[in-house]
Amino acid sequence: MPASAYLLMADIVLLFHVLFVAFVVGGLLAIYAGRLWGWRWVRHRGFRIIHLAAIGYVVVQAWLGLVCPLTTLEMALRAQAGQASYSGAFIQHWLQRLLYYTAPEWVFVVVYSIFGALVGASWWVVPPRAKHSR
Repeated sequence: MPASAYLLMADIVLLFHVLFVAFVVGGLLAIYAGRLWGWRWVRHRGFRIIHLAAIGYVVVQAWLGLVCPLTTLEMALRAQAGQASYSGAFIQHWLQRLLYYTAPEWVFVVVYSIFGALVGASWWVVPPRAKHSR
């Protein structure tokens, strides 16, 4: 397979990763904004379960010291293409790159945990709708 195909696949994985992060972060912002502005869709049970599961997965990975599988896949694809890859976690890499900020791993564990707690708290502050009964 040509290097350009591996790079394309790596970029697709990166895009999916960015969309995942945007869903987790934007979802929480939308939930609290929705409470303030009366958006009914932020109380949709399916959305809320998927959102909680997404951040729960991130928090568990952080506590176990695991690197995200999307990061691992992207790096493997870039390596197959002969391109340099980065080490460590996706968020850590891009924060360092965008903000020139370096922090010990425990800082990211704490940040993910606090964010996860905010998502968990949103279930009480902005409870999802109960299933409709017929």
